[in-house]
Amino acid sequence: MFAPFRPIIKDPALRLAAVLLVLFGAHAATMAPYVSALAIRVFGLSDSAYSAVLLVASVLSVSASVGLGILADQRANRRAIALGTSAMLIAGSGLVLAGDNAVVFVIANALILPLSASIFGQLFALSRLAASTHPERDRPAILSTLRALFALPWLMVLPIWAVVFDHGAPLTAIYPVTLTLGILIVALTLAFWPRDGATRWPDPKSGLTFRQSLREMANLPILSRVVALGTINGAVMLYLVVMGLVFAATPGRGASDTALYAGLLAGLEVPFMLALPVLVGRVSRTSLIWVGAALYALHLGLLPLLAPTPFVWLLTIPGAAGGAVVLTQPMAYLQDLLSNRPGAGASLMALQKLAGDAFSAAVFAIGTALAGYELAAAAGALLGVIGAGALWAMDRRAARS
Repeated sequence: MFAPFRPIIKDPALRLAAVLLVLFGAHAATMAPYVSALAIRVFGLSDSAYSAVLLVASVLSVSASVGLGILADQRANRRAIALGTSAMLIAGSGLVLAGDNAVVFVIANALILPLSASIFGQLFALSRLAASTHPERDRPAILSTLRALFALPWLMVLPIWAVVFDHGAPLTAIYPVTLTLGILIVALTLAFWPRDGATRWPDPKSGLTFRQSLREMANLPILSRVVALGTINGAVMLYLVVMGLVFAATPGRGASDTALYAGLLAGLEVPFMLALPVLVGRVSRTSLIWVGAALYALHLGLLPLLAPTPFVWLLTIPGAAGGAVVLTQPMAYLQDLLSNRPGAGASLMALQKLAGDAFSAAVFAIGTALAGYELAAAAGALLGVIGAGALWAMDRRAARS
């Protein structure tokens, strides 16, 4: 299990990616479980208004990720792009701390923090390039391990927040922490990210215009797979949206339960992720994704129903097993679709997220309008399973032709 860590520890670029993914994971673990509760319970946004914020943030995040991914392939200036996008982490948290009202919350979460999301794709583009200097048989394990490191902070950070909130701290206490994490990410990127044009691996400019790159990404076989994977990502995003609201609306539950549940789920995902390289290559990737989506759907669909009972904690097991798959294998699948262009491959991940966020926002808005969080969670779970089945069918049809 520890073998994949050896090349990461010895390789400076992979080591940097690992540290930054841990820090970015800590940032996500601090903010993601609480942002919906902050929007609705603290800053007074309605469910429909928050859905609109989610949609605007998704469009801006993906537009920036796609544009910057193409630009990184065109100019091979990945360090400069990583610095600019990670600086948005500081700007977003700093703005909410300075203003502390609904207007600045919306500006930060709809317009500023979405720009920082592309650092995730840039980190995996760097990881893929650095891993190319290692034997091919080791690369899937390296990339899966790096994704597991992003999940690791959820295990450590969220129990701390559970204790903090149990002692009466307001939800806005997360912002000084996210600001500090943003400063650390920018400082390490500035100090250790490989200089553009001076890397140990070849990183040639793509030679494609912006329009040619977009046309390549919009190819129907590629785009249809991105949309199918987007339904799975939508289930993940819907979990992050409804989890805090479900526990907040359940008598006897609250912010500490949100932290504990998310921490258990993310912590259990790590050993499952580290074990995945044993299955990759023995089971087709699309079959593995379908099974993972089904397990994740079980956890998401039952969460609002079991939240009042002690059995809710058992849902972390299928949720973690499914999450380990749906958070790692779609990324590798999408990067393989455009394997010669790491930036564009990272952009496909952003397009998948856009599709997922759009599905999530639509399901959340419709489900809560019709019947509450229970319907929203069940519909999102079902949609993810259908999308995974469609992906499996597309690949099987392509293999026969």
